[in-house]
Amino acid sequence: MANFDKKSTVSITCPMGLAPFLTEEVKDLGFEPVTVRETGVEIVASLTDCMLLNFWLRTAHRVHYLLEEKPINHPDKLRNWLKVFPWEEWIPNDGYLSVTSRIDHPTIENDQFANLVVKDAIVDRIRFKTNERPDSGSELSKTVIFLFWNKDIARIFIDTSGESLSRRNYRSSSVSAPMQETLAAGIISSTTWEPGQHVINPMTGGGTLAIEAVMMAMNRAPASLRNNFGFMHLVGYNEEDYQSIREEAKKAVNRNVSGTFIATDHDPQAIIAAKKNAQTAGVDHMIEFVTCDIADTPVPEGPGVVVVNPPYGMRLGDSTDLRPLYKEIGDFMKNSCAGKTGYVFTANMALAKKVGLRAKSRTQFFNSTLECRLLEYELYEGSKKG
Repeated sequence: MANFDKKSTVSITCPMGLAPFLTEEVKDLGFEPVTVRETGVEIVASLTDCMLLNFWLRTAHRVHYLLEEKPINHPDKLRNWLKVFPWEEWIPNDGYLSVTSRIDHPTIENDQFANLVVKDAIVDRIRFKTNERPDSGSELSKTVIFLFWNKDIARIFIDTSGESLSRRNYRSSSVSAPMQETLAAGIISSTTWEPGQHVINPMTGGGTLAIEAVMMAMNRAPASLRNNFGFMHLVGYNEEDYQSIREEAKKAVNRNVSGTFIATDHDPQAIIAAKKNAQTAGVDHMIEFVTCDIADTPVPEGPGVVVVNPPYGMRLGDSTDLRPLYKEIGDFMKNSCAGKTGYVFTANMALAKKVGLRAKSRTQFFNSTLECRLLEYELYEGSKKG
């Protein structure tokens, strides 16, 4: 069976732009990054450590545990290499497996072909050793194998996450173009906000930014609503070890959070969706939801941040003039938010100029494939109109 205490290279992936935040998260959990890439971090850790990482990392997508790596220059050699690996010690005979990959090799024109080679080698090995074979397919709900083949080096991993860690399982109701949970966590981490301060989130949409901020303020583990990970489907998995991590996380929750969390939107359907998502997350009692225009968003006294994620106006066929909206955002920040720090997250820098405020900083992010900026504005008391 798999040795959950054996340490190996662990590659933790994240969306482009979130690696600095992921690095700090990894350090906070007691691990030292060996390598930091644009889309991830590598550390040395055990499978038991991977349970902890999957449960607590907010900006990560997947946690890959390295099984072996080897110079490989042809799919036939890949197949022969994987056929001698003791897969029967890792994957249940009657289990289910799927294969994903990231490949840059001249012999591979279609990643699905390489995935099939890996799957066939694993199944053949298990069938030869046990006279049984696991089922296989594209679902990521059981054992997931990940192949990274770059030039002549092939690395084979166990994907201990399975489904992406961005799926927190609280987004039961959605609006158009919802923000990914990992990105929302990265944006909040990038602001000056600290637990105890206010978070005001106009144009909240599905409420992801506000929900992630509350979970951070409560020190709630981001995966606390998940009940399935890839590591659970390995031979040798100990349920008690995982339950111990869950119990420790419950004890760490801060239930006496100060600071006010306000989420507003002019669209009543967006507020309904955001409330449902917050209710699923168990934080609806922590957030004040209001249906109103941005100018009427309530702003409490005291330090905090105002974070706005307006539409970018970059969808095909979208001819809406968003310049007045971006001007309205700037006016709201100037007129109502003095003493706070304002943030606008957008992929449209031409529209961002219409905010009419001088940005103190511009932090690069990516929303899917769109290059975005989180613009920071210091909203001085003196800028408030009389």
